[in-house]
Amino acid sequence: MLFRGEVMRLKSVMAAVAMGLCSLAGSAQMSMGGSAAPAGKMVEPSKALDDLLMTLEHDVMGVVKTMPADKYNFAPSHATFAAGQGEKFDGVRTFAEQVSHLAQANYFFAMGVSGQKPDRDVAAIAKLTTKDELVKALADSFAFAHKANATVTVGNAFLTIKGEDGLNTRVTLAAFIATHGYDHYGQMVEYLRMNGHVPPSSAPEPPKK
Repeated sequence: MLFRGEVMRLKSVMAAVAMGLCSLAGSAQMSMGGSAAPAGKMVEPSKALDDLLMTLEHDVMGVVKTMPADKYNFAPSHATFAAGQGEKFDGVRTFAEQVSHLAQANYFFAMGVSGQKPDRDVAAIAKLTTKDELVKALADSFAFAHKANATVTVGNAFLTIKGEDGLNTRVTLAAFIATHGYDHYGQMVEYLRMNGHVPPSSAPEPPKK
């Protein structure tokens, strides 16, 4: 699953995630059809984290549902690009592997937040190959992460836990789910566009009548 290396690579953006958590939570509320909380109002950490997670979930699930089933085995390769571009895509994950990896990661980090174990074999997610199986596995992993966020309180949010490479509080670990998720979302968006599809979050709004 290689989560440790990704934690080290993405830790540099964690400060920005933490600083932007409240503003992103407001954006999540608006993008999901809600209204932003008034300035100066205290928000429970579980809600702020869950709003952040909902934004990621909305964007990622839109991409995985849009990618055609017969393109789930797609990965960029030398043949994808024009001669002389000097691309380096050897050994990258297929779209299906991006989805399964993200689902596993959601479970992995959410278990650290809540201390609870999922009722499924997380390792077996790597063996899934069909679109329907992978979309469900990813949706289930987000549901598990939402439950984990619900366990974060004012009292325990910044208590140290057995984390991962410096992500030693429930808040930093829960926020890292979004940091890690958007790293892979960006890659999946490129895969989607290479196959002639626009990610729903970037699609132009229909003209107003």
